[in-house]
Amino acid sequence: MRLINSEQGLMMHWAFDEGTGASALESVSKIRDDIESVFNQAEFTERMGPQWREGVMGSGLLFDGYSTSITHSFKEEDTNCDQKFLSALSIGVWVAPRSYDLGHEGKLTAIVNRHNMDRKQGYLLGMFRHGSWSFQIGLEGGTWQELWSPEGYELPKNEWSYVNAVFDGTQGKIKLFLNGTEIASTDVPSGSRLAEAAETDLLIGKNNHSSLLIEVFSLQMFSGIIDDLKIYNRALSAEEVAASYQHVLDSTHGGVKPQLHVDEIKLDRTPLLRDRHRPQYHVTPPAHWMNEPHAPIYFEGQYHLFYQHNPLGPFFYHIHWGHWVSEDLVHWRDLPVALAPEKDQLAPDGIWSGSATYDADGLPVLFFTAGNDCASPNQSVALARSTYSQDKDPDLIQWVKHPEPLIVQKKGMGAFGDFRDPFVWKEGDSWFALVGSGIEGEGGAALGFASPDMLNWTYKGPFFQADIQKFPYLGPIWELPVLLPLGTDKAGQHKHILLVSPVGKGADVEVFYWIGQLDKLNLSFIPDQEEPELIDVGDFHFTGPSGMVDPKTGRKIIFTIAQGDRTAELEYQSGWAHNGGLPLSVYLREDGRLGIEPIQELQSLRGTKLLSIRDKSLAEANLSLSDIQGDMLEIQVELEPCNATQLGIKVRCTPDREEETLLYYDFNEANLLVDRTKTTLHPGEKCSGIQGGKLELQGENLKLHIYLDRSMVEAYANGLKSLTTRVYPSRKDALGLEIWGDREPFVKNLEIWEMQSIW
Repeated sequence: MRLINSEQGLMMHWAFDEGTGASALESVSKIRDDIESVFNQAEFTERMGPQWREGVMGSGLLFDGYSTSITHSFKEEDTNCDQKFLSALSIGVWVAPRSYDLGHEGKLTAIVNRHNMDRKQGYLLGMFRHGSWSFQIGLEGGTWQELWSPEGYELPKNEWSYVNAVFDGTQGKIKLFLNGTEIASTDVPSGSRLAEAAETDLLIGKNNHSSLLIEVFSLQMFSGIIDDLKIYNRALSAEEVAASYQHVLDSTHGGVKPQLHVDEIKLDRTPLLRDRHRPQYHVTPPAHWMNEPHAPIYFEGQYHLFYQHNPLGPFFYHIHWGHWVSEDLVHWRDLPVALAPEKDQLAPDGIWSGSATYDADGLPVLFFTAGNDCASPNQSVALARSTYSQDKDPDLIQWVKHPEPLIVQKKGMGAFGDFRDPFVWKEGDSWFALVGSGIEGEGGAALGFASPDMLNWTYKGPFFQADIQKFPYLGPIWELPVLLPLGTDKAGQHKHILLVSPVGKGADVEVFYWIGQLDKLNLSFIPDQEEPELIDVGDFHFTGPSGMVDPKTGRKIIFTIAQGDRTAELEYQSGWAHNGGLPLSVYLREDGRLGIEPIQELQSLRGTKLLSIRDKSLAEANLSLSDIQGDMLEIQVELEPCNATQLGIKVRCTPDREEETLLYYDFNEANLLVDRTKTTLHPGEKCSGIQGGKLELQGENLKLHIYLDRSMVEAYANGLKSLTTRVYPSRKDALGLEIWGDREPFVKNLEIWEMQSIW
């Protein structure tokens, strides 16, 4: 085979061999193009350039999916009238996609492009949904030609592919090549010429006409590694394309296709470890977006937890199931995405929330909401099975979807079109499921289903529904229903807790719960009281519940999302959005109320004990606190009110108290509150005001168990309620603590530990 003469017709070449820095050399023009990347200018972490990885030859450039791109501009003399048409064009490039785009507005995720679709000018080489790809050009005379990869020739994730696109106007051909082999061609009129988009920049990794989401995020941006991009003003022959591919294999890879190690392309959390607002001992995705963690399950000595995840960037879009694993519910490891949208009739448009349980053989299975915008409704309940065997897949990395949905909503089965978040459990030889929905005109509801074999399900009617007239804050739709056994009360009755998350018009998006009895015969729930309660009295920072019964201990454990409470602009700049709350153990107290406490395993994160004092006055305690600073702390404090009607503790204080956050209890109003009016001076942050809710202490001292983890603040009060909130101080010295009261409370006990990162 004849190798390509690298000088013949080569217009542009980016070798991406820099391996470091924020620019890439186009070697023909000798122009060094800037690489746009979010952390080139970083406000909350250290400035760092784009991420470089090992390429097929030398290094390659990692595109993060939302901020990384290259703009190559042309001099005015390069776009004169004689150069506005090309009789031939060839593009060759090595790509390793990490994620696929949703295909919003039918636009391609650009690998490289210089096009104007409206004028039908230029060229675009890019990817579409589920790995399909296309070469598109505008021809002289105002026609737009598209050539698509055929079925079976998609670009695989996390693998190198050599892609070539060739336009030969003289012969009247457009061709696609994958890994040196022609896979598609189409005819155009002989003598055709490509109409250049002369007034348009060439972009690598970003579509010239990308869609804008929430006025901040550009869609259709490449996610993965690109290496050795070449553009020619002539038509490469099939022999030349094959020879170029084989040359790379023979010269650097022993004659075989280049292999890509998963560590080279996976989302890397390392750059975000230095973000001064990102929690370090709360569970987080490596980067980008998450919403609720869900589907906790214990298997073979490990806890698994999944989460709603957008691997393309820190915004809600094209949801997958992320995956963590842990031996202690505290120290988590990142695993590859467990479930992703695929080119099928089940869930091509999203893998939304669900739960985990066990099949008849005791193996884990996942129930999820399958998103299919071609179906009505676009939500159904689906199943995925693990490939686990005793000598295979111990971390449950691989999952195989059942090809058909298991439960499809019919008219009269709840609020049609709102049907999601299955919570499934096995009891005896049967399986039961709750699905979030509503009853038209009546309010949110959890719908009940039963199955003898986990595959065939019978609708049993509403498991429990709200009275939206009495409690309008419970909203028209419920998401994420969770049912857990709480044990037996003093009267010998078996109690359960039902948790829901209301959404829709008028809904208060919090986690509400009832304690009551399960009527297994009718598959319904009988609450002890009609009005629901809150576990957490913070504002929108403790949402998206999931839960499990821990087989090791019998504990009932709840997981939630801690909303970030930031603008889209700040989430863009930060590269991450949201995290999980700390795992919470819930139980039935002797007095019939719900008891809550952080899991005991969190004590393993304690580092140096910074302070331990007892029976001190307010002044004495604050003198001891004057040298204590930190944004990753565990604090246990008991305060006796004496004459005080309001008392608590200030956290994240600057020395001059210009910034501070106050956690306190109001005895007159019986409210647990957070005052964030002085939390931050940053003009873009949203955290402000006073939030909180009811907490009846019934004569007890105030006992706060507080976890500070950078922007996260979680306060657990007297084992009864929690208050979760976010703080984003503008000043780096906002690290101080102070006991506070409107009069002088007495400090019965105060202990503080440094906390260690789990990463």
